[in-house]
Amino acid sequence: MEFSEIGFGCGDVGGLMVRGEPADQVRAVARAMELGINYFDTASRYGGGRSETNLGRVLKELSADVFVGTKYSLGEADPNDLKAGVIESVEASLKRLGREQVDLIQLHDRISPQTDVSVRAITVSDVLGQVQEALESLKSQGKVRFYGMTGVGEPKGIHEVVASGMVKSVQTVYNLINASAGADTPTGFDMPDYGRLIDLAAEKQVGIIVIRVLAAGALTGTSVRHPVAVPTVAPIGSSKDFQQDEFRAAQFTFLVDEGFAADMPEASIRFALSKPGVSTVLVGYSDMDHLEKSVAYAAKGPLTQEALARLPQAWSTFVS
Repeated sequence: MEFSEIGFGCGDVGGLMVRGEPADQVRAVARAMELGINYFDTASRYGGGRSETNLGRVLKELSADVFVGTKYSLGEADPNDLKAGVIESVEASLKRLGREQVDLIQLHDRISPQTDVSVRAITVSDVLGQVQEALESLKSQGKVRFYGMTGVGEPKGIHEVVASGMVKSVQTVYNLINASAGADTPTGFDMPDYGRLIDLAAEKQVGIIVIRVLAAGALTGTSVRHPVAVPTVAPIGSSKDFQQDEFRAAQFTFLVDEGFAADMPEASIRFALSKPGVSTVLVGYSDMDHLEKSVAYAAKGPLTQEALARLPQAWSTFVS
């Protein structure tokens, strides 16, 4: 599959496909396709399933020929039968989407040293064991084409799964605040260190789907949230809280002040696309303006080498 540089995120943060008006959802998806976006990413947990239901309805109405990815979770599964839990989750997603097959199915739970489905944590052994068995069964039935994972949790374990060759894609936290998936970190780095995961994935020919490119809004340059966006967001893979993410985001305003980008969303999206190996950058939309701008930013290409060379100085301060 060849994904567009910008993907359509259907999650809770932007909120359009969860809490938006049905007519707005149709207009946004139709316009996204006009702009060349061909990957739509949802999950069973977004809006308690509403995102999948809404996306399925809209794609059917538009007779859309696009790639669809969703995610399964084992939060309600029997810990003694994870294989059945995966199958049940995926089949429920297909029903909500109104599809017989999904192009990409991804693990939504985090990798952990110990299995505890109550907090959505499973081990590398689980993934390479019962989870893989379930996915191979679903693929043989024609219900999924490819499978991947969300790269959250223990970085060492994420690397192990990617290195195993099991997954075809990994959703990777990669943004200006935490760039460890694609850059070296300073001694004492106080956020999850993803250990240049993008480089490993590229080496293994695993697709990279960048998530949290705007750090759930901390990198937008404004504290005002859109009415359909989720009001508050806990960080994933970055600082201890959203306020610290916002404080650290201020380290990168020079990119706008000195003319490297027109605003912080542009700087953030172009930063992610500057990294070789990145397949697509997911952006969560709240309205059409977000959609239009994201595609326009990507069209400007990577940040300049001069801008990129300035970033390690900021990262060197993110230590404990």
